[in-house]
Amino acid sequence: MLTAPLSENLSDLNTLRLRFRGCLLGGAVGDALGGPVEFLSLPEITARFGAQGITDYEAAWGGKGKITDDTQMTLFTAEGLLRGWVRGAMRGIAPAFTGTTAHAYQRWLLTQGEHNRHGLLKGFSLSGWLIQQQALYSARAPGVTCLSALREMKRFGEPASNNSKGCGGVMRVAPVGLFYARNQETDAVRQAFDMGCRLAALTHGHPTGWLTGGVLAVLVFHLAQGETLHAAADSAIALLKTQPAHEETLHAIELAQHLAQTPTPSHEAIAKLGEGWVAEEALAIAVYCALAARSFEHGVLMAVNHSGDSDSTGAIAGNLLGAMYGVTAIRTAWLENLELNSMIQEIADDLLEYKAWEISDYTFTPFTQALLKKYPGD
Repeated sequence: MLTAPLSENLSDLNTLRLRFRGCLLGGAVGDALGGPVEFLSLPEITARFGAQGITDYEAAWGGKGKITDDTQMTLFTAEGLLRGWVRGAMRGIAPAFTGTTAHAYQRWLLTQGEHNRHGLLKGFSLSGWLIQQQALYSARAPGVTCLSALREMKRFGEPASNNSKGCGGVMRVAPVGLFYARNQETDAVRQAFDMGCRLAALTHGHPTGWLTGGVLAVLVFHLAQGETLHAAADSAIALLKTQPAHEETLHAIELAQHLAQTPTPSHEAIAKLGEGWVAEEALAIAVYCALAARSFEHGVLMAVNHSGDSDSTGAIAGNLLGAMYGVTAIRTAWLENLELNSMIQEIADDLLEYKAWEISDYTFTPFTQALLKKYPGD
């Protein structure tokens, strides 16, 4: 793991670390819990696992605790942001995060056995730490829209030309909120919203498909800093309302907020919100579960036990709940048996610490050399 001095109060930094780790590890836990039941209806889930539904990791993709494409793409999102930061710092230029993250998504596409039709990737683009992790070279029911949009991308950073609002855009942007939570600029929350939108729009062209990405980034931004989900939602909604075609996303969030305040049984409330295959439904289910949860475990199990896209709703809810409660609230066995747990934790730590990395085009210390090998700026 790369480490560099941090000048912040140690107690504050430790709290942030718990929340950052909780966000990414919590999302991966929710993903791994939901993966085995992603394509099952709630009656099928309860018939197989009992009245409580799925309550622990079950076998999928050759083992238990296996992540899916949701966590894979989340990791590549984080890598794209960090490589953009390194590139900007080393070259003394404004970071081009949309382009570097598009690069990262093209590398993810290769791990799925697919290629861009326009030859975007060159040999140097296969450098870096993440693409070397052989465990990521596994197709875990990747989203059709993500695959097709990345295959057809003609230029790094250009928005997708489709009209999809599938949840594949929103489910991967939690790192955006963490990244900008370390930003000291006064408009950092607006930057988080805009970047969440832009990164989701790389693959999903419908406004709801990318506005939800902005909303999730803002929620994570505030939760990672210890604010309540209610306050975070107010901030996200205020930014959402500044955008055209926001009504569908706004209605879904407001319905989730309303249902969380009623005595409606969770399975009925989630059914009212949808199945999670499309972006606003996945986000709304996750928000509802985080609001209604008594604990991380309670919330994430609600988020996966329903008819629909259980791994994506579990992943997003896990991001929110993990940022709210911190990593210590996650069941120890879930963390120990989670695929790629140490890698996910390391990337969470890098998102926490990157602002303290002392790098420029004039620094060639052992630290910067290791950093450029891990996160080269292309």
